Amino acid sequence: MAVAKKVVARVLALREQIQHHNDLYYGDDAPAVSDAEYDALVRELADLEHAHPELVVADSPTQVPGAAAGSTFAEITHIVPMLSLDNAFSLDDLHAWHERIAKLVDEPVTYVTEPKMDGLAISVLYEDGRYVRAATRGDGRVGEDVTENVRTIADVPERLRASNVPERLEVRGEVYMSLRAFTALNEAQAAAGKPLVVNPRNGAAGSLRQKDASITAARALSLFCYQLGALEGGPKLSSHRQTLDWLIELGFAVNPNILMHDTIESVHAECTSLEARRHALGYEIDGAVVKVDRLDLRAQMGSTSKAPRWAIAYKFPPEERTTLLLDIHVSIGRTGRATPFAMLEPVFVGGVTVSTATLHNEDEVARRDVRPGDTVTVRRAGDVIPEVVGPVLSKRPKKSTQWVFPTECPNCGHPLIRAEGEANHRCINLDCPARKWSRIVHFAGRGAMDIEGMGDERVGQLVDAGLIVDPADIYSLTTEQLVAMPRLGDKSARALVDAIEASKQRPLWRVLVGLGIKHVGPSAAQAMATSLRSLDAIFAAPLDALVAIEGVGPIIAESLASWFTDERNVAFIEKLRAAGVNFDAPPADDDAAVYLAPTLAGLTFVLTGTMEHYTREQATAAIEARGAKVTGSVSKKTSYVVAGDSPGTKLAKAESLEVAILDEAAFAALLDD
Repeated sequence: MAVAKKVVARVLALREQIQHHNDLYYGDDAPAVSDAEYDALVRELADLEHAHPELVVADSPTQVPGAAAGSTFAEITHIVPMLSLDNAFSLDDLHAWHERIAKLVDEPVTYVTEPKMDGLAISVLYEDGRYVRAATRGDGRVGEDVTENVRTIADVPERLRASNVPERLEVRGEVYMSLRAFTALNEAQAAAGKPLVVNPRNGAAGSLRQKDASITAARALSLFCYQLGALEGGPKLSSHRQTLDWLIELGFAVNPNILMHDTIESVHAECTSLEARRHALGYEIDGAVVKVDRLDLRAQMGSTSKAPRWAIAYKFPPEERTTLLLDIHVSIGRTGRATPFAMLEPVFVGGVTVSTATLHNEDEVARRDVRPGDTVTVRRAGDVIPEVVGPVLSKRPKKSTQWVFPTECPNCGHPLIRAEGEANHRCINLDCPARKWSRIVHFAGRGAMDIEGMGDERVGQLVDAGLIVDPADIYSLTTEQLVAMPRLGDKSARALVDAIEASKQRPLWRVLVGLGIKHVGPSAAQAMATSLRSLDAIFAAPLDALVAIEGVGPIIAESLASWFTDERNVAFIEKLRAAGVNFDAPPADDDAAVYLAPTLAGLTFVLTGTMEHYTREQATAAIEARGAKVTGSVSKKTSYVVAGDSPGTKLAKAESLEVAILDEAAFAALLDD
């Protein structure tokens, strides 16, 4: 039986919402909804996918932990994937989890509980007892290289203390900012006239992602280690408790609030107790983590693509406050989606003063029945911007009237249309200023063309100045134009031009994502790029050929075909082509594996000059396919400069910085390793 259109539409809408919030939380350290609201979206999506397994796709948020690594740092591929955790919210949820895993093994299960830190997950690698590198979680497979910044954290030893150290040890932990350090940071920010940091989690994540490691060092970050990622050599460990004791011997900090339990009831009692004393710990937590203690039983239980079966996060109920809902406004996104949001009288919730909260769509506003002038309950979990739960009816003004979704776009005045079976209204005016801005931001963003320096504010400046109208105009910007912009000096302008130039060589799948075609995400884009090898071939492919590609269903194929029938979109493609943006995937032998091993993971390359056997696009694609990154400028962090004939000034700079230089033969040999 075919799945109802409204179910398919809801699944796609949920994936879009969840991915958006993943990008904000993991990529930008700027969450826009509470944990409770996010968890509800994920649960609804998981329930729909469970009921309709034919709708499950590999890049669904229910199947992938975290979000893609950002553009500030080089990428590192984890030795063992860093998975996320499934959630429990009650004793019933814990019992259900206990019953599921108990069926997977023949022996009694004992548990360990520990506070769920509200920080940033990190992986730290040691070889022969020496600190080698550190990486963020990223999407669970690839994270950001934050080696030098993590090195400044006092809880991270440069050398392991034990005499019999393992050959290779990957330790997982949570970088966090204590409440004392958070207060000190905001006092310093205020004294310097700088914006205050929203919460300790953002403080930790933002401090860890500083380009200048000395800034990170001044932020007094801490680290609690909680498990191993990989171990080569070393002792034979049999339990979680034994593992933590060994980590302490090696010199790592481990959370002292860890308890063993024989029953799930005891686990729940500790979760309740931990919630009651959460504000007395000296750092922020948003729940408790429950794990199976025995490592051999963990191995039998295994993991899904997103989370281990042997662990679960017990999430605390969100904290609530009341405040006045001043008004409801509507924002317009790149696809024209109109999102209502509440303007709140500022309220202090869970340690943060907030003044806005999303209301998602017309149906959610109606379901909550919130109106301008209402006193509303604001709920906050995970220390992020809160959600509006509903009105306090006893305080509702007598002349209160229901809020009506606007019929016209607040930015351009064109009608807002809600298609049948969809939850969202959309502005269908392609010339809407808000849509144009969002489209350019999306194209330049880290999930698409990854143009460093082309953020929200910069795009707004350039649009307001009339320098760019669509994303293709980015490639016509000059240093002279940029220098004339406020708060953009010569050095920054040149760096931005270099970043724009480097983005022309991004892989084909990133270009596809950057086009902003509805339903075309990274997974589908990579599948099409791998199968059809060029943007022109993708344009020309009939629907049945697109649908035949694994990971590209009829909804994506039809959306793609419809996009390419619009003359404006065709003209936009030709502008990108004229600018020199890469439209092709690198050549692939018929017998070659589609996905290459990440042999160059964590390295950064700069290309200069002309090579005989590689175009710039082919060299870039070959490097990125092996897990490395290509940038446009040479720095001390550059791993290799690949120099062909007639190299430019980049070669001289590489020599002055003593960066390794490869000729074409050495480059080819490196790719073949």
